[in-house]
Amino acid sequence: MTKAFILVIGRTGQLASSLKELGGDRVVTVGRPEADLQVPETLTAVIEAHQPEVIVNAAAWTAVDLAETEQEAAKQGNHTGPAHLAAEAARRHVPFIHVSTDYVFDGRKGSPYLESDPISPVTAYGRTKAEGEAAVLKAQPQSIILRTAWVYSAHGKNFVRTMLNAGAKNPRLRVVGDQRGNPTSSDDLAAVVLGIIDRIRATGWQDSYAGIFHATGSGEATWHELACHALEQAARHGQAMPEVEAIMTADWPTPAARPADSRLDNGKLERVFGQKMPDWRDSVARTVDQLMKANA
Repeated sequence: MTKAFILVIGRTGQLASSLKELGGDRVVTVGRPEADLQVPETLTAVIEAHQPEVIVNAAAWTAVDLAETEQEAAKQGNHTGPAHLAAEAARRHVPFIHVSTDYVFDGRKGSPYLESDPISPVTAYGRTKAEGEAAVLKAQPQSIILRTAWVYSAHGKNFVRTMLNAGAKNPRLRVVGDQRGNPTSSDDLAAVVLGIIDRIRATGWQDSYAGIFHATGSGEATWHELACHALEQAARHGQAMPEVEAIMTADWPTPAARPADSRLDNGKLERVFGQKMPDWRDSVARTVDQLMKANA
């Protein structure tokens, strides 16, 4: 089998799809059952087969509510599996890039979180992701952890696509308006991952590259603001604009609590890697354009 420059764990997820689309032939994506975070021997076998120069873990257990009752499966997907990947990367002396989440914070700080802020997850999903971060860094010191949030794209299941579909069928929508974060395009995140890899290839590994970085769309929004902006972009293409009512989190209860304010500060990403994420409004507009043209 030919040598893969970049091996991405996760074939059908949003980030993996964007990495393949943007990275072309230098990216190989693998997913279940060929590479299953809950079956460590599959991870070893697929890395051995592809002999990558960089490993990117874009797979995870992301069912936030289900994780409250399926905690062992969530731990395998978010902690045990990534730790095994990191150990395999260390054994082969290749850098490891791992994607984490804003859910490692409780959302009570009141301002954007820095990488140095203490973590305080309030959900099983957040706890397993936090444990995964620590395990990855312990297993492979040459690891880069990218915490991201509110990921959307023109493919896969995500909030922007859900809102466009709901807005096309309903004259009135109710969307949570008291949770604040950073909407992030998977294409923008993939561009950052590839930019980081290009930097490593150009300079060789630097000690400053190791550790945790925040990587989200620039700017901030509530879910209500994100929905309104996406639907306004769809209206440019002729879709009727529904009325969008802002509701409270308490009006939309879920098994797992959501952070009220999980904004992340991306300054370290720009300082170390020279990577700046585009404004989320511009990226949402591009994503909606893609979706509307595909459905035309």
